[in-house]
Amino acid sequence: MTGNTENRAGHLIVILYVRDQHAARDFYAAILGLIPTLDVPGMTEFEILPGVTIGLMPEQGIASLIAPPLPHPSQGNGIPRCELYLRVPNADSAYEQALRAGAGAVSAPASRDWGERVGYLSDPDGHVVAFAQSE
Repeated sequence: MTGNTENRAGHLIVILYVRDQHAARDFYAAILGLIPTLDVPGMTEFEILPGVTIGLMPEQGIASLIAPPLPHPSQGNGIPRCELYLRVPNADSAYEQALRAGAGAVSAPASRDWGERVGYLSDPDGHVVAFAQSE
């Protein structure tokens, strides 16, 4: 599937560097319940809200652009480097669905002192994914 990329000024794209683009695509499709809006060699994108996209880029591809002078992205695998904080209608259900899709459990959904019920997981590349709902 290819995507429409014209006229995206003001569009936020958060890009996660991943070891295996296809595995990451399948994982995020399962936990987001979405199909990619773009899926080509070197980039997969999911538009999670109008004007907000999560991108998945193979770490080998980005390394050719940034390393050196920056370290190769594979050197940070498993180290929490970002968090996707996703507000959903049911944090418990989303958390369980992500576990079934291959996420690693970090902290089960619980009432947090900021007024939300939140569960934390890690994706297959070690990025933290949180599912939150208002209480």
